[in-house]
Amino acid sequence: MSPWGSLAQRDLDAVEDMDRPDCDLQRLNRSYARFPVVNALLSGWHRMYRERFVPLLRLRDSVSVLDIGCGGGDVARSLARWALRDGFDLRVTAIDPDERAFAFASKARSVPGVEYRQALSSDLVAEGRTFHIVLSNHMLHHLDAADLAAILGDSEQLATSMSLHNDLRRSNAAYALFAAGFWPLGVGSFICGDGLVSIRRSYTPSELRAEAPAGWRVEANGPWHNLLVRETRFGDDGPRGT
Repeated sequence: MSPWGSLAQRDLDAVEDMDRPDCDLQRLNRSYARFPVVNALLSGWHRMYRERFVPLLRLRDSVSVLDIGCGGGDVARSLARWALRDGFDLRVTAIDPDERAFAFASKARSVPGVEYRQALSSDLVAEGRTFHIVLSNHMLHHLDAADLAAILGDSEQLATSMSLHNDLRRSNAAYALFAAGFWPLGVGSFICGDGLVSIRRSYTPSELRAEAPAGWRVEANGPWHNLLVRETRFGDDGPRGT
């Protein structure tokens, strides 16, 4: 049990400091700068790159990706760097509606194939865009039921091959271990406090299955994450990112 109460149910009233419009910008930017460490240790994107991206990259001359709610953009940059190292052409469009996230990502060291936009997924749907892969990282727990349904609906329209929404899995063990292991990253940033709030807001696998529309499935992504997956089969000449 967390020191703030039971984790038996999602704490939908808890608000992350990073989500507050008046939060300290210096601490926010430090948080964005430290997210690569958190994601490298916990989020499993390198494993997903090997298992899910590489097979598609081997079939196509170029693969397009949309990263929804990219924050500081570190997942997009990591995916592009791995593909570049392996000799693949991966083009990532990383979007976030928060101007602070867009500003930070835009100033980060550039990686070939990565483009940042201050935008919503619905903006890209309206533009008629499509991408082979649509993904998000640690976004779903921020959303209410209506916003979750909208994001998944947008993903269905935007993704021509697969959607991968990676999010934290709520548990007492995750809460305790994050509090014990990541407090140093919280010094001068929002990492630790907001990370604990994120766990309190996140889904168990059964809760996420109950929310997921038909055609989506929930998989385990390591011990600490749920992966909400939808796959669409297209031939080699199917729709491509534009």
